[in-house]
Amino acid sequence: MNDELCKQKHALVEKLGVLIESKDQLAPIEARILSYIILTGKAGTTFEDLVTKLCASKSTISTHLNHLQDLKKIEYFTKLGDRKKYFVVNHSSIVQGINAMIESWTTQKELHLEIKEYKENKNVTILDVDSKFDLTFHDNYIKFLDEATKSILELRTKITNNVNQ
Repeated sequence: MNDELCKQKHALVEKLGVLIESKDQLAPIEARILSYIILTGKAGTTFEDLVTKLCASKSTISTHLNHLQDLKKIEYFTKLGDRKKYFVVNHSSIVQGINAMIESWTTQKELHLEIKEYKENKNVTILDVDSKFDLTFHDNYIKFLDEATKSILELRTKITNNVNQ
């Protein structure tokens, strides 16, 4: 890989690592390992590559690789005649994350529908127009959740179809 691409990958490992660290509550080096694996793609990366590229000790890399495997975020494959493990992203982990999003959004939608129904019923009893609940936020948020869920369902379908091919 040329120097410019190496620099770009290193910068992206850091940026993506920070995002993953906060989103998934992973240790900083663990998030960088996952980022590096994501940016390496389906060719996979070896233990030795991670030690060299991330400038971390073997024990640190080993500990975090094991944890990422325990979390089912990564998996490995081997090549015929090569004893090395090549680490890649576990695509079922991505689908599990999407399913968790869908579940969360469904729960939020149900709650907003209940709140909206309560406010509509309460509005019937309120005589002063200025004191009535404005339901616009709930309508907009429910619409957003519906559209986001539809979109993420399409992504899940594409991912699962791609993995199964």
